[in-house]
Amino acid sequence: MSADQLLGRRTLLASGMALVASAAVPFARADDLPASDPRMGPRVIGSPDAKVIVDEWFSLTCSHCAHFAQEIFPQIRKNLIDTGKIRYRFHDFPLDQVALLASMVSRSLPAERYEPFVTDLLDHQDEWAFAQNIDPIAELKKRAALFGVSAAEFDKINADNALRESIINRQDRDGAFLQIQGTPYFRINDVPAPDVVGSYDDFAKAVAKAS
Repeated sequence: MSADQLLGRRTLLASGMALVASAAVPFARADDLPASDPRMGPRVIGSPDAKVIVDEWFSLTCSHCAHFAQEIFPQIRKNLIDTGKIRYRFHDFPLDQVALLASMVSRSLPAERYEPFVTDLLDHQDEWAFAQNIDPIAELKKRAALFGVSAAEFDKINADNALRESIINRQDRDGAFLQIQGTPYFRINDVPAPDVVGSYDDFAKAVAKAS
């Protein structure tokens, strides 16, 4: 997702808060969730003893993020995460209303189901988000059901403006502080890593340099 496409993102998200459901919910301005709320806790995989920490900011409707998840991330998991070389942290950076709701659902799952659900959505992005003649919210609801989210729970999540606002506010803070210009955005040991999305070899070289 390019910098131009990031412009006006928050306005679009905020204006559409009540419209993303099949039945609109009343808009209510909500404060951030308390820090103790587990839904906004870190989402991390990999050994806590790893010397290299990789952070990724992504949107679940970003085609570049989907390409990375499908073509490069499986090798990263096999060669770098599962071997204990890196610890991988996920950061939600939704760029439209559908991605925002998808992030809300993923954050509402038990922490151990977050990454499998996110990976599933990115792996099947063309099926639930962009296929012709489909309702992406209805398709998202179906995929969430595969991970144990009932229809009633899905609707409750969709109506949770406190969670919605917390994700948007954190995204705004990250975007401004880190000057994120597109997704996916990476940092390795808290240093920007703009050249790791092209191939697994590029990613592995950047990790080796940081080790």
